[in-house]
Amino acid sequence: MKKSVEEDVFIPLYPKSTVEDKSSPRSKFQERRFWSAVKLLSNVVLWDGIVQDDKVRDLGLSKLLNRYLLLNILNTPLGPDNIEKCNKVVACLPERWFQDLKGGSTLPELLNFSQHLLQ
Repeated sequence: MKKSVEEDVFIPLYPKSTVEDKSSPRSKFQERRFWSAVKLLSNVVLWDGIVQDDKVRDLGLSKLLNRYLLLNILNTPLGPDNIEKCNKVVACLPERWFQDLKGGSTLPELLNFSQHLLQ
């Protein structure tokens, strides 16, 4: 899993003006790479409870979400596309990770994502 995250994930960052046209090849490529990384995130977190929690959280949150997915989400204009991306990421996260948190708090690895959601 670590090798896939470190070597197979690539989401190019293009200027917003380049990807605003959803039919452009760059925009389509960037979107395909984003959704591929979301699928990898969902596969990584399936190992929750089987592989050590800290390893799954490091790969899924620190490496995939914060290094790749969040950058793309932050560069997506606010609106339905951004909401869909955020919903899909949230749907990947195991509920078990949040059971012992006190109200209003989150996992340290999710702080930047949570701030984006609040905006």
